[in-house]
Amino acid sequence: MSRVMTSRERVLTTLGNREPDRVPVNYQANPGIDRRLKAHFGLAPIDDEGLRRVLGVDFRSVRAPYVGPPLHAEIPDRQVNPWWGYRTRWIEHDSGGYWDFCDFPLQDASEEEVARWPLPSPDDYDYAAVPPLLSANEGFAINGAAGYGDIINGNGFLRGTEQTLVDLITDNPAGLLLAQRRMSIQLEVTARTLEAAKGRIDFLWLGEDLGTQIGPLISLELFRRHIRPQYQPFCDLAQSYGIHVMVHTCGSSSWAYEDFIEMGVTAVDTLQPEAREMAPAYLKSRFGGRLAFHGCISTAGPVAYGTPPEVVAYCRQTLETMMPAGGYCFAPTHELQDNSPTENVLAMYETARRFGAY
Repeated sequence: MSRVMTSRERVLTTLGNREPDRVPVNYQANPGIDRRLKAHFGLAPIDDEGLRRVLGVDFRSVRAPYVGPPLHAEIPDRQVNPWWGYRTRWIEHDSGGYWDFCDFPLQDASEEEVARWPLPSPDDYDYAAVPPLLSANEGFAINGAAGYGDIINGNGFLRGTEQTLVDLITDNPAGLLLAQRRMSIQLEVTARTLEAAKGRIDFLWLGEDLGTQIGPLISLELFRRHIRPQYQPFCDLAQSYGIHVMVHTCGSSSWAYEDFIEMGVTAVDTLQPEAREMAPAYLKSRFGGRLAFHGCISTAGPVAYGTPPEVVAYCRQTLETMMPAGGYCFAPTHELQDNSPTENVLAMYETARRFGAY
């Protein structure tokens, strides 16, 4: 039996496409199922760390907090992000609810209006808070993704998805300026965060949703023209610190993975198995050893709609496919949804504990 690794050792070994002592485990969830899990374990509703520990989560996130002034005013019946200006409204559904993006205040904005839109300054983040946060999470794998990216979604929150895609296709100066402004701020915040961390951040976790369930959201040519150049500086920055880069990509996105490898990306996240060319066996056979994988446990399959025995069988099959030769982190595809029964989520994490050892 191999020695028991720390969480940090376990994740770094896996991101390096080697076999750890067991698969690393991660957790993300919507508020409803999160509350139910905490209640099941007798934890307080705000005890995020307690839940991570009882589930055996190996990952933690550290970011420099924003301490500048609010830049966007509140609006009745809306939740307004005070720094970026996104607007959301509350939408109820059968198993809970969510804040849905709305209004899209820059949808019809000109290049000049986009240039005037208030965005946070990298000077208004508290980088001195980073070392104490790292010390509080000693021994865990630390994600330092202060610069998350997310051009299509992030621009879409302000301009709407349709206009954002039109911007990319037509080289619209207003949309391209918005992406450039957002990404340059995030890149500078990331650089200052890494400097403050002094080598104690393990990977950057970037994101760009590139697919639908049935195919790419944009063409490879469009990706190379407008998306890849904005992300390359993040990859270069990570390389200068000798750390990994993981990219979150919802939907059918493996069509971009060869470019990811060229860029210096070492791991990919979400990995929705229902989407085209995203099945675990396909990913492992085509990219195994060149990319590490984080996700694959569908939030639209047995975890949401099956029984606990079906969840166990499903998770075991995924582990058997993805574990050989290392390079796999056990995690839900994006976030566990509120329609997931508590007992199914418990069965999911128990399966990782029982069958995830090498």
